[in-house]
Amino acid sequence: MTGAEPPKAKARRRGKPIEVWVNDEEKAQITERAEQAGLSRSGYLRAVGMNYPIRSVVDLAAIADLAKFNGDLGRVAGLLKLWLAEKHGKGARAVDIENMMREFRELQREVRTIMSKVVYERN
Repeated sequence: MTGAEPPKAKARRRGKPIEVWVNDEEKAQITERAEQAGLSRSGYLRAVGMNYPIRSVVDLAAIADLAKFNGDLGRVAGLLKLWLAEKHGKGARAVDIENMMREFRELQREVRTIMSKVVYERN
């Protein structure tokens, strides 16, 4: 694959159809894959034929969920840090808290890495 990005969508008429003969099963498969990518059948076949990367709508929804999770993780770490500032030396050893904060930062890095793989990975 070339990894080329599809051109920006323009409001233009596409006046040159290409007929593709398929059986019922193939048509159903193409329709399903187009829906998963959030494209029309025509748009999906054009993208595949032009070797553009096809992104699943499910992948993009998962990225949105991961971004929310990453934000929640950051807020939890921030609340922990605030609690520590107010209750300095009470409830837990400093080394345990520092290890937990390090684990929070590592989890956030892992989440960002996963998100980047899905978003920027070339098909």
